[in-house]
Amino acid sequence: MELSERIFPMRMRRVAIVAQASRARQVLVALAEAGTVEVSGPLGGGEGPALEALRRLEGRRPRCARALPALAPEPPDIAALELGDARGLLAGEVELERRRTCAVRHGQFALFVGWAPQPSLAELERRLEALGASLVALPVPRGQQPPTLLAPARAAEPFRLLLTTYGAVPYRDLDPTLFVAVTYCLMFGMMFGDVGDGLLVVFAALLLRRTRRPRLQALRRVWPLIAAPGLSAIAFGALYGEMFGPTKLLPTLWLDPLEEPTRLLTVAIVAGGGLLAAGHLIGIVNRWREGGAPLALTDSSGVAGAALLLGAALVALGVSVHVGVLEALGIGLALLALLVLAIGLHARIGPGATGLFELLIELLDALLRVFSNVFSFARLAAFGLMHAAIGQVVLDAAGSLTGTAIGDLAAALAFAVGWSLAFALEGLVVAVQALRLEYYELFSRLFVGEGRAFKPWSLPLLSIEEAR
Repeated sequence: MELSERIFPMRMRRVAIVAQASRARQVLVALAEAGTVEVSGPLGGGEGPALEALRRLEGRRPRCARALPALAPEPPDIAALELGDARGLLAGEVELERRRTCAVRHGQFALFVGWAPQPSLAELERRLEALGASLVALPVPRGQQPPTLLAPARAAEPFRLLLTTYGAVPYRDLDPTLFVAVTYCLMFGMMFGDVGDGLLVVFAALLLRRTRRPRLQALRRVWPLIAAPGLSAIAFGALYGEMFGPTKLLPTLWLDPLEEPTRLLTVAIVAGGGLLAAGHLIGIVNRWREGGAPLALTDSSGVAGAALLLGAALVALGVSVHVGVLEALGIGLALLALLVLAIGLHARIGPGATGLFELLIELLDALLRVFSNVFSFARLAAFGLMHAAIGQVVLDAAGSLTGTAIGDLAAALAFAVGWSLAFALEGLVVAVQALRLEYYELFSRLFVGEGRAFKPWSLPLLSIEEAR
């Protein structure tokens, strides 16, 4: 696989499948088995004998779980499927009938139009030639965005859940999976830094990986999404010297959140600025691919936005170290960035009093968002400090009960209950907060729109005996 196919969504081609109308079912079965073509067009309701038979079966046993659709290689006997309670094959025939209505018919031929990944075209063409069908490449309609299919990568798949819950990556944008995985783990670890808690998170992920419980099978594949943040929490816990709270079981390798909260806050804000800068770099590439140099230069998530962030950073640095040249340079760079932003906004909004008012509002919003986004990362320090403080409270409460045999037992119980509650509550809150920083602060630099996920027509092929 080429480098471009790893860092960008897979190249999609708009294709037409031309076949004899009498072989439309065979072609659709081949497409379903290949699972590499998204058939375009409005889907029908699937009306026909298969749908009627399926409704009769569901009417007899309404509480029965819905069967997963599947297809028989050859046209089945609908009555035999109903008699054998082969709901999966009936559901598959209904889905096939729905896609049959997408065909454009001309005389004895049927035409299916859709999207397919470029690497799959050779194998798809071979399958279709065996059925006497042809594959024809079509130009992409003006203004239409191809669907997005990210390149398959076993290590990246668990972390793509963070992307799909937000939306589909636009077709022309970079694949941000690696960026999202690294930044999410970094932020989670900084807020939940504790060696003991991190080990338990990793242990829970390994248990999930080995589970055989049917209800948890769907979650098995995302165990790395749990384990990786847990490893990050272990690393930051070692730096903080925390293990099940500030127990002093480990030496502090970097800083103690309770002893140096100001330093932790400064590190969090600087780290946030660095993450935003990295997001801008990705945003510049995305804007260039979406609209060329003008968009990459003038958009708030492009060069102009990055320059505004850098200008603010120079001003802050100049103030902190009392160097006026840095302050002046930062102010000048920020003003230049606002001018470039104004040029881009004027081209988009247009002239007139209303346009001028909107332009001023947009510039003010861009300026305020720089500060609000940067200082939003202060929560990295706030939750890291909260984790240590709650741990200290639990330790103090447990320590106040020691001194006697019963007191020691009560102290152990108090520590176990207090720590368990803190672990569950903080773990959930920190996971949500890290996700919030991803979506609101970082993704606003990466994406200005939303793509459409590639949804190929894909069903397994089963015999009647296998479907029962």
